[in-house]
Amino acid sequence: MKRLVTIIYTFICLCLFSCASAQNATNATVQTDSLAEKMLIYQLSNGAWPKQLEDGSVVKYETPISDALMAKIKATTDKHATIDNKATSREINFLVKAYKTTNNKKYLQAAKKGIDYLLEAQYANGGWPQYYPDKSIYRAEITYNDDAIVNVLNIMQDIATQTNDFDVVDQNYRSKAENAVKRGVDCILKTQVLQNGKPTIWAAQYDQNTLRPAKARNFEPASLSTSESVGIVRFLMRFKNPSTEIKNSITNAITWFEATKITGYKFEKFPDGRDRGLIADPTAVIWARFYDFQTNKPIFGDRDNSIKTNVADISFERRNGYAWYGAWPNNLINKEFPKWLKANP
Repeated sequence: MKRLVTIIYTFICLCLFSCASAQNATNATVQTDSLAEKMLIYQLSNGAWPKQLEDGSVVKYETPISDALMAKIKATTDKHATIDNKATSREINFLVKAYKTTNNKKYLQAAKKGIDYLLEAQYANGGWPQYYPDKSIYRAEITYNDDAIVNVLNIMQDIATQTNDFDVVDQNYRSKAENAVKRGVDCILKTQVLQNGKPTIWAAQYDQNTLRPAKARNFEPASLSTSESVGIVRFLMRFKNPSTEIKNSITNAITWFEATKITGYKFEKFPDGRDRGLIADPTAVIWARFYDFQTNKPIFGDRDNSIKTNVADISFERRNGYAWYGAWPNNLINKEFPKWLKANP
């Protein structure tokens, strides 16, 4: 009897030792990433991420999470879910890479939940709203502003093509992503602004129902938008064996950029450092942020909803608080497009 008890006891000990060893081996392979851990905390219940918390404070991952900050994070509701200012796309991209390096399944699960949110938020016409589900003010508009939709479409294209570390995402997402990209491209082609039947570039945002260009904040009038259009063209240039429609869209946009560039000036602080404006510089090539639909002349909005044709005529605060000019299309025109054209004659 004693021998039987001893055998049973030894067997149990061996089992417990084996389980403990297996658990230790599992723990040894699962690592954590401090930034990814913070992103898990900030993720909203619908899978997205906010750019601001309930109290209006901006999400900054470098900020240590105190008890007070944790309370603010927990108080932030799904109405703050957005793709604006890289929110949600930034986190999905990072979490996928973090999973690849740590093998921590929590990160991949959180990324997939974010992808599910993006798929759900897409309109039937292929566009995405700036916020979802919140539809107040201009948040429901189809938003190219600050590359919001382009950031999402790049994720979908990465899933569809299994590139940029997105090969770790389940295969059943590929067809969903392919469909999202197809509808997204269709929306892009339909919203490219025509002048006398000829495609130009894109506005920063559009009415989600009519697909007509729309204004956002008072100082962001409905207009042709250079910065956002550069991002759109770069996305379209990702496609191998592009369709004739995509080729025409790209080449027409490049033609418009070439025709509207401003040479001999830069937009910087004046020598006294008190104000900002156009300064003569024979080496500079820039574009205005916004252009009039009919004349292709630069326009500038102000907080009072007025539109000016000279940046010097808007308020000091807006003149110094917004990117009214920039060199956004330079590399696209001089380096990226010629390379793309050679590959896609």
